Amino acid sequence: MATWFISDLHLSPARPDITALFEGFLQNQASGADALYILGDLFDAWIGDDDTSEFVQRMQHALRTLTASGVPVYFMAGNRDFLVGQQFSQLTGVKVLPEPSMVDLYGKQTLLLHGDTLCTDDKSYQRFRKVIRWRPLQKLLLALPLSWRMGIANKLRASSKTQKPLTEQQLRIMDVNEHAVRETFVSHDVQYLIHGHTHRPAVHQHRLPNGKLAERIVLGDWYSQSSYLKVTANKRELTFASDSPNGTTTVEAKL
Repeated sequence: MATWFISDLHLSPARPDITALFEGFLQNQASGADALYILGDLFDAWIGDDDTSEFVQRMQHALRTLTASGVPVYFMAGNRDFLVGQQFSQLTGVKVLPEPSMVDLYGKQTLLLHGDTLCTDDKSYQRFRKVIRWRPLQKLLLALPLSWRMGIANKLRASSKTQKPLTEQQLRIMDVNEHAVRETFVSHDVQYLIHGHTHRPAVHQHRLPNGKLAERIVLGDWYSQSSYLKVTANKRELTFASDSPNGTTTVEAKL
């Protein structure tokens, strides 16, 4: 048995290939799992739980099929789908997690984040995040007619940088700050951290002030193929798209 982690799929009607990959992942890897954790940006834009479009209903059905089979599924909001709410949870059986959240992974206390709070060098984004996560503003957005919100979402998708792979310059700007990472490990008193957002899949080790090593696993995006972390009692394997001959790389955590 295994626990699976994914993030940054940016699902939208504009990318039916990613939609198909996600449905295949739910039917295969996630089937019979101990649990599935989705650490944000499952959707490229989420305009509210009252969206009844064909695409949204299709994704809700796919998730409901998995949870109805007995697999616990957990969702943590990202910067693209922070308006996911309780109605979505009720329709899909997916449990919405606060950020950050601590989980016990086969005896290892592990902190889960979407990851954008670690990118403190991007000052303009952090200011935007603080404003857009302000609950009164979110309530105001959700009070707009659904058709207006759909129009906003369509414009965002049309101009979205996430409809194609990000450049190296864009990736550097949105990468984590080392001090913020270490501070997060120390403040939560953990040795293991899993997050997404940066689109730079890797397994990192950090030396903490107490001399101990800590492990940070960064999930990959889904632009070219599915990317995921598989955790068992004895192993943690991160698989992501790469330039290797078979198109994927799998890295095993060592700590």
